[in-house]
Amino acid sequence: MNRWFSAIMSMPELRNRVLYTFGMLAVFRLGVHIPSPGVDRQVLGEFISKNRDTMFGMYDMFSGGALEQFSVFVLGIMPYITASIIIQLLTVVLPPLERLSKEGQQGKGKITQYTRYATIAIALAQSFAISVSLEQMNMGATGDVVINPGWEFRLLTMITMTAGSCFVMWIGEQISERGIGNGSSLIITAGIVSGLPSGAMGLFQKVRIGELNLLGATLLVGLVILVIGAIVWIERGQRRIPIQYAKRVVGRRVYGGQTTHLPLKVNTTGVIPPIFASSVLMAPATLGAMWQNPAVAAVTGAFAPGAWLYNYTYVALIVFFAYFYTAMMFNPVDVADNLKKHGGYIPGIRPGKQTAEYIDRLLTRLTCAGAIYLAAVCILPTVLITEYGVPFHFGGTGLLIVVGVSLDTVAQVEAQLLTRHYDGLQGPGGGGRVAGRRRMLLGGAQEAG
Repeated sequence: MNRWFSAIMSMPELRNRVLYTFGMLAVFRLGVHIPSPGVDRQVLGEFISKNRDTMFGMYDMFSGGALEQFSVFVLGIMPYITASIIIQLLTVVLPPLERLSKEGQQGKGKITQYTRYATIAIALAQSFAISVSLEQMNMGATGDVVINPGWEFRLLTMITMTAGSCFVMWIGEQISERGIGNGSSLIITAGIVSGLPSGAMGLFQKVRIGELNLLGATLLVGLVILVIGAIVWIERGQRRIPIQYAKRVVGRRVYGGQTTHLPLKVNTTGVIPPIFASSVLMAPATLGAMWQNPAVAAVTGAFAPGAWLYNYTYVALIVFFAYFYTAMMFNPVDVADNLKKHGGYIPGIRPGKQTAEYIDRLLTRLTCAGAIYLAAVCILPTVLITEYGVPFHFGGTGLLIVVGVSLDTVAQVEAQLLTRHYDGLQGPGGGGRVAGRRRMLLGGAQEAG
């Protein structure tokens, strides 16, 4: 680990990228504490604490507590994430966007511009919905959440939140371009991780007052470590399909004849299925928090976290969205056509249709395993809390995001370490040191992993 950090600090460009990333994340965390006007934060904090299982709780987790404080960064990076997902889906469905995505850097720039416009539109719509929802919130004797409701408050909230969301989007893009990458994911991770100290303090308080004994707390910490280890193991799991390229003779040179592999991850979809499933299931609870109605209350009670209908529906939605998003993002027919075009084939499988069917069959099995894994991780906290009374709140979508982004970030840093040292050691007299330096870097990276 020390060798890994020493290698990062010894390279000025990579060190600057890492420091720049931490600096931009610090700016984001500072902006979370800048309040937006028009709301009684004490009343809002009480409302959020009583409605952690609604859409407000999910937004507060992803924004790092910005909603509870009614910060200018209430929306955070979520409008940009939503716009990116919508544009990606439209790129698959609409031929003009599909052609634009294949036009190289210029086409990608146009799609990025459309994503920004969509982000502004989504942020305006969400901020208007939040302002109307806040005006309808009442905590009884504590008072109303909004001090002076009306269109003045709504327009001010829309302008403030949209500007804050655009600034967070800019921070994410800067981290992706000038930092170590994964800007949007790192912002979400920073918001989730910011809640870990308070969770640890809550666990310590339970042990101190005798609500949880020391043995139970030790077992709980061990369970957390075990779950994290299982997530890391599965996230790195791949099914490698062997690919053989036929030999081609051009003049006196022989091309091809090499063997490689096509990696298929166990969890192809990442955290998209749990996020979509959580959004769908939080809709009844959110409506119940906004409108007091017997019919809405009955639906809210049936889909309350911990209820059997909630658990089964949650698992079914995760499985559905896992297959749906995999089908949208991975096309076995295109992969088989590209292999055939470049002279590649799977040993024992005919190129073309049979290759596509073989890849599709393997992908279906992997998606099933990945969906079961996602459902197990996401449902584990609910089962432990409701069935056994274990205060295990560190799990679900947040844990998947933190672990997945951490693995991707470490992989990117390792790749940049190898790339920079290869570039720096290829000068005069440096070629003989490349192999030794590469072994040292890989050793340090393996220790860090």
